Amino acid sequence: MAIGGWSVFIRDSGLRKAAAAIVISSAAINVLNLNGSLFMLEVYDRILPSKSMPSLVAICCLCAMLFAAQCAFDIIRGRIFIRIASLLDHRWRLGVFDASISPEATAAGTDRLSKVKDFDAVKFFLASPAPLALIDLPWLPLYLLLSFTFHPLIGLTILGGAILLVCLTLLTHFATRQTSKELTVFGAERIAHAQASARNSEVLLAMGMANNMGQIWSNKSELFSSSNRRLTDQNIKYSSISKTTRLGLQSVIMAVGAYVVIKGDASAGVIVASSVLSARALAPLDAAIASWRLINSSWMSLGRLLAEVPVAHDKTKLSLPRPTMHLSVSNLAGRAHGQATDIVRDISFSLEAGSGVAVIGPSASGKSALVRLLIGAWEKSRGTVRLDGAELDQWDRQSLGAHIGYLPQSVELFSGTVAENIARFAADASPQEVLKAASAANVHELILRLPNGYNTEIGDNGCNLSGGQRQRIALARALFRDPFLVILDEPNSNLDGEGEDALANAIQSVRDRAGIVIVVAHRPSVLGNVNLVAVMQQGRLTAFDRKEVIFAPPAQRDSRAASSDRHMLKVVSDEHGDAS
Repeated sequence: MAIGGWSVFIRDSGLRKAAAAIVISSAAINVLNLNGSLFMLEVYDRILPSKSMPSLVAICCLCAMLFAAQCAFDIIRGRIFIRIASLLDHRWRLGVFDASISPEATAAGTDRLSKVKDFDAVKFFLASPAPLALIDLPWLPLYLLLSFTFHPLIGLTILGGAILLVCLTLLTHFATRQTSKELTVFGAERIAHAQASARNSEVLLAMGMANNMGQIWSNKSELFSSSNRRLTDQNIKYSSISKTTRLGLQSVIMAVGAYVVIKGDASAGVIVASSVLSARALAPLDAAIASWRLINSSWMSLGRLLAEVPVAHDKTKLSLPRPTMHLSVSNLAGRAHGQATDIVRDISFSLEAGSGVAVIGPSASGKSALVRLLIGAWEKSRGTVRLDGAELDQWDRQSLGAHIGYLPQSVELFSGTVAENIARFAADASPQEVLKAASAANVHELILRLPNGYNTEIGDNGCNLSGGQRQRIALARALFRDPFLVILDEPNSNLDGEGEDALANAIQSVRDRAGIVIVVAHRPSVLGNVNLVAVMQQGRLTAFDRKEVIFAPPAQRDSRAASSDRHMLKVVSDEHGDAS
């Protein structure tokens, strides 16, 4: 669910109040901007001819007071923009974080921090002078109206200058739009490649791939630099043209003012007053062109945020009871984000509490894809996954996570202590709960051998631990607070004999407490503690039965399957007959 499009600014009362304050302060600032022009007009037309010192002192004091008021309103308006940035940060920060860990953000080839960068770009824009130029643009008619009161010819000249600068602004937009999009794409590809290389730095160094990958990164950087150079050149060109045009227009306006004075249609003060007025009127257009790159990039960032970032916990789903009975899957199919075809198709089965399932099959048969769909990490294209009859999307994501234990194929731990990682960084986790999870994973003794035991800092991604230690601590994290559904994706890939025994005991303990455990396995060691086996081939479930039936010789398998009663597992056959 996206933030809600542009209507979010209408629905948010805080943003509405801030917008109203900006309109009021901008109106005051732009009215007070007339102070300089009117001061010049009074000095030249009244003070100098009268040579009155008291009048000069009085008008200077009045002008100073008005400038002070303008300064105060300007400070207030700037602070309002900063408060809007803080308000957006407060309203959207959780939504931005959710978007940054969504399947779309974690898809291959994408910059995983793009949403965070977009969010920071919008906040940076609000704190810059660029929005002030945009806010002041609508007040241009006020200056034009006053210029026409000086003389119609002066008004027409300023109007023509404004139209010329507006045309330059539009030309800047259309000339830089495509380059801005290219810069965004090339920048994201460059960052994604650098992040992938950093994650696999050991592989690059060990196998001499650093130069090859470095050349690819250099090529991507060249594309990015080339686009950045073209965009910068375009912005400098149009900004310089705008600045020169505005300075030239001031001279033209002074010449026109002199002309009408010579003709006797206006007083001498009109020359200076009209020059000052035109500078005030055209300054926002000039500033908008100078800041167009920032305006354009921030606008695109805001558009992506409004379209892609979910509402940050604005609706609370009904709290469902803790699942205790069964998991059912019906006609499940799904794919990774960005892929055109489903990786797994037509998966149907049902498991009762106390079941243990080993998912086996050749590489790329869809085993890991299946478990990602079961935990909701990937969005399904069709079918249902239900816990005690409730589909996964009926659960609040945070509440659902408490009932799922997941050990991914590639173990990721977070910077913090061992205890914090086991407790899933829950602020209300008790030491007893952490110890219970560690004992369930049979990792308590291993943790005590670490330098500071449970308070050992493991470093970013567990860099201070071995692969086996990370995997066993991640297993304890999966078992924290006795989740009903525990899914382990190749949990023994880095384990030694002691770790294999600990894993077997952990699988059995989940079943003994009436949980459900699903294990993706290549090694046969995990089969001893499961009662069911699922066989995956080419994204389909080709067999699903008790392990005695699956691993029996073909002749015995047929006779056992014919005579055995229906177990706690029900296999729903493919209605098209292609899943058998």
